[in-house]
Amino acid sequence: MTLETYLLYLGVLAAFFLTPPDTSQLLIVSNSLRHGLRRSLATVAGDLSANAVQMTLAAFGLTAVIAANADVLWIVKWAGVAYLVWIGLRLMLTRGGGEPPGAAARGRLFRQGFVTSSANPYAVVFFGALFPQFIDTGAAILPQLVILGGTYLVVDGLVLLLWGWAARRTLGRIRALSDVWINRVSGALMMGAAVLLGIKDIGREPSP
Repeated sequence: MTLETYLLYLGVLAAFFLTPPDTSQLLIVSNSLRHGLRRSLATVAGDLSANAVQMTLAAFGLTAVIAANADVLWIVKWAGVAYLVWIGLRLMLTRGGGEPPGAAARGRLFRQGFVTSSANPYAVVFFGALFPQFIDTGAAILPQLVILGGTYLVVDGLVLLLWGWAARRTLGRIRALSDVWINRVSGALMMGAAVLLGIKDIGREPSP
């Protein structure tokens, strides 16, 4: 892989992430609002771990198998939608006496990030379609996959942290909000993430 090819790859990633927030970004915003950016790093770790698994599946040639099985895509997608709706409704209906902001276990936040990212079955197809465009078949393939995949994880992680930081900065300016309204806003973000995942059309070009 030449330097020019790698820079082109970075440009493609930059263009991809300069879009409205997706499900994972809405999730990190929601968790950062309720639990703080430091604790929500577990959510980022969960999201990136799921991406790493999806990249591995793509690298091992399972893309075609998964893409060809519409039933699997449908089940994974709507299981993820149901999960996000359940979290969102629980937050929106909480009126006090429940778990205070900042008290969530990091393991649970990690699981939310992992499940939400895994619920997008198009990611495997996306990575399987993206990476070959930038691979030099005349050189060793595995190191190139590691570079492309590692770069994606770094960029994705930075974008998620930026969204979480922005959410906390915004909250700092509106401290008068009660915990009930923080729950409602967080729940609404979860529901928005569910809608974004639900409207993805299996028949369209995939994206993570």
